[in-house]
Amino acid sequence: MHGEAFFYQAFVYLAAAVVSVPLAKRLGLGSVLGYLIAGIAIGPFGLGLVGREGQDVMHFAEFGVVMMLFLVGLELRPALLWRLRGPILGLGGLQVTVTAMALAGVAMVMGLPWSMSLAIGLILALSSTAIVLQTLNEKGLMKTRAGQSSFAVLLFQDIAVIPMLAILPLLAFGAAGALAKGTDDAGHAGTWVEGLPAWAQTAAVLGAVAGIILAGRFLVQPAFRVIARTGLREIFTAAGLLLVIGIALLMASVGLSPALGTFLAGVVLANSEYRHELESDIEPFKGLLLGLFFISVGASVDFDLIASRPGTIAALVGILIVVKLIVLLVLGRVFRMGLDQNLLFAFALAQGGEFAFVLFSFAAQNGVITSEVAAPLIAVVALSMGLTPLLMIVNEKLVQPRFGTRERGERPADTIDEHNPVIVAGFGRFGHVIGRLLLANGVGTTILDVDSDHVDLLRKLGLTVFYGDASRPDLLKAAGADRAKLLILAVDRPEDSLEIVRTVKKHFPNLEILARARGRPHTYDLLDAGVEHVYREHLDTSLRVGVDALRKLGFRSHQAVRAARKFRRHDEAHVRELVRMRHDRKTYISRAREMIRDLEDVMRADLEEVGHDRDVAWDSTSLREEFGQSVD
Repeated sequence: MHGEAFFYQAFVYLAAAVVSVPLAKRLGLGSVLGYLIAGIAIGPFGLGLVGREGQDVMHFAEFGVVMMLFLVGLELRPALLWRLRGPILGLGGLQVTVTAMALAGVAMVMGLPWSMSLAIGLILALSSTAIVLQTLNEKGLMKTRAGQSSFAVLLFQDIAVIPMLAILPLLAFGAAGALAKGTDDAGHAGTWVEGLPAWAQTAAVLGAVAGIILAGRFLVQPAFRVIARTGLREIFTAAGLLLVIGIALLMASVGLSPALGTFLAGVVLANSEYRHELESDIEPFKGLLLGLFFISVGASVDFDLIASRPGTIAALVGILIVVKLIVLLVLGRVFRMGLDQNLLFAFALAQGGEFAFVLFSFAAQNGVITSEVAAPLIAVVALSMGLTPLLMIVNEKLVQPRFGTRERGERPADTIDEHNPVIVAGFGRFGHVIGRLLLANGVGTTILDVDSDHVDLLRKLGLTVFYGDASRPDLLKAAGADRAKLLILAVDRPEDSLEIVRTVKKHFPNLEILARARGRPHTYDLLDAGVEHVYREHLDTSLRVGVDALRKLGFRSHQAVRAARKFRRHDEAHVRELVRMRHDRKTYISRAREMIRDLEDVMRADLEEVGHDRDVAWDSTSLREEFGQSVD
């Protein structure tokens, strides 16, 4: 692509992303599926806005995956990798091994030679790091047990590509390998190690990896120190891109995956003092190129091949997803994941991965797999990647509601044998601080939590916590809600807290509720439900940070504290006024804008008034007035 053709292609790809991704997000499909749909729409089998040159774009877009793995590597300090060695080697190693064996067995049943079957099993055992991490991050699921387990498996898979690249040439022996080698050599671009014996290629692979590790440790960091002394941000950005692209070119020249090379470089630089600068500089390029990669995957799906063999391709996609689902569900069970988390873990990783495009090409070039076998398998991988966001939606909307909650029903609520003046519902990051404060001051507190795994962990720590759903009136009665003074509502999900409020208002109207709110919409819902004492979870922390910032900017302590207290008092009053008009969007926005201006005027007026007398300290009269008028 040159000149106007390049700009035309750039315009088409960018327009497709800008139109499709917001639409997909609005429909709840996620950005990844939006990119894939955009690629299909503009590709040769859609509107035809891009043709076979999309393969060239795919090679360029693969740098998005390269940069993503470089950034993933930067987050993985060697010490952290060592701490995670259990789930990475255990769960990740078993997933790759068992899945590869299962898929190789299926290939052998279909009549393929053992060496070709083993290569296919190894390649299809990998999942899509780009799609899975992007999807889990968008849905806020990376911190869950399933998210962390998925990350560990993906990390092992990414590392496993290195030995796979070393092993694949060794599988090329035999008639099938020789036939494939002879067929594919004509179109194969040479590498530095081409023509070397298999053992020499393996040695070259290991040598390249060792070279990256040593260079990253002893050469790159000193070079970045020199560049940083220039004080020019654009040069540092250029150096970061130069590092990534240079390693990618080096790895490609020795027949290795560029993404794996940059991943290793990222791990080596994870302890560097320039890690954060590299992340912030490369992140925008990564996001744009990763989106381009997904569009290219969609545009490169060979619908002609699929249309010529629809039954075969559909069956292969089904076999791949079902086999991986079964293996992942069994491994999740072995590693004692809860049913909800196990289902999420299995559905997230049940596709082929982007490394399959590289590995199938590499295997064909080295005579391990014939082109006639590789072509439909590449289509299968692309389709499975495209189905991943849909599989996640199926899990979220259909499977989890029907099966995922069954585990909670299997465990009956605990028998509660204590009655205290305070009941705490929810003992996570918010509730445990309140509960421990009350217990440390000798206040009898009954603690309820609906997460059975969390309850078991807290009991091991010596805390008395009862498993049960606080929205059930019988459980609240057993906990002494008819005699307790306070219910502290600290559950995570807003819908759960509202259900508990409705239960308490109906069955225990004399029980006073102190409720945590996750944000303004949740605050409005709680106020509508009749809860008087509502606490936004980040408000106090935000104000504390604001007070410290004012102090460091030269404000006196009493000024900063008084400003925060006044801001809180007015903001709380505004929330209680806005709750009445929140369903009238136009009126709500108009009044909210007025309140923002009013609050700024009040704060400035107060600052000017204090400024007239810099020596004024704590005014006891106004302080008593502020404490008396503050809203909880």
